[in-house]
Amino acid sequence: QDPKNQFGTFPVEPDLFLPMNPEVILPESQKEAWLKTRTGAIVGRRLAERFKWKIGDRVPLTSPFVQSKSGGAWEFDIVGIYDGAKKTTDTSGFFFRYDYFNEARSYGTGLVGWYQVRVNDPKQATEVAAAIDAEFANSPAETKAETEGAMFQGFAQQIGDIGTIVTAILGAVFFTILLVAGNTMAQSVRERTQELGVLKAVGFTNELVLGVVLSESLVISVLGGLAGLAFGWLVVTGLAQAGFIRQYFPLFFIPERDLIIGAVLALALGFVAGILPALQAMRLRLAEALRREG
Repeated sequence: QDPKNQFGTFPVEPDLFLPMNPEVILPESQKEAWLKTRTGAIVGRRLAERFKWKIGDRVPLTSPFVQSKSGGAWEFDIVGIYDGAKKTTDTSGFFFRYDYFNEARSYGTGLVGWYQVRVNDPKQATEVAAAIDAEFANSPAETKAETEGAMFQGFAQQIGDIGTIVTAILGAVFFTILLVAGNTMAQSVRERTQELGVLKAVGFTNELVLGVVLSESLVISVLGGLAGLAFGWLVVTGLAQAGFIRQYFPLFFIPERDLIIGAVLALALGFVAGILPALQAMRLRLAEALRREG
């Protein structure tokens, strides 16, 4: 439809691909159709919705990297639309049969881009990868074996070490917020010294005064943190619908785990920022507190 509509396509062996990737949920009838149809392809739900494809459609695709022997477009029949077993499963893929691809391509017949190897014990993945590389070392076809996570991380780092950059920025922001919040709480305690003295005069214990000041810090921090998380969630959810994001970042969302971590960090920030001013308020002497002006 448009050369700008780019997405990843992968030739695979259907009878091996599906057992190796249990996160790909495909109805049994569509599995059988894929095994029987030489030009058959399965597409993810997100990709199908993007191009409004449905089962039975015949889709012509062109590639700037691999040309067919005919020199024209590659022709595929959509025989299945798969869903993901989890929310984090990428459903923007396009998978077709390797035997069809291997016979129709203009060069590189018999070559394979990568192999997937299932390891019985994930703890031995590093050792297995090293053994595979050692087997093909100093050969015309040397290998670079690594875990799936490491491979995708390598792709992401091609445009920069995003994780380190984001961590550094967030660390600086968190430290700055901590200083500002701590200074604000300390200033608040100094300005309300007489009020705290009155609380002690009417029977508030030192521990109760500490709890009042610390609770104030926690409430302010948690409310601000929750507001920020809600705003971030709304922004990310909105951006996820943008065409550019859907094309290059199909799994663009904030995981529930990160929302929980954010709430815990907000709570921790409130505690750290408020504990010293709260201790200062607890140690106030009644007579000095009542004499002192804010």
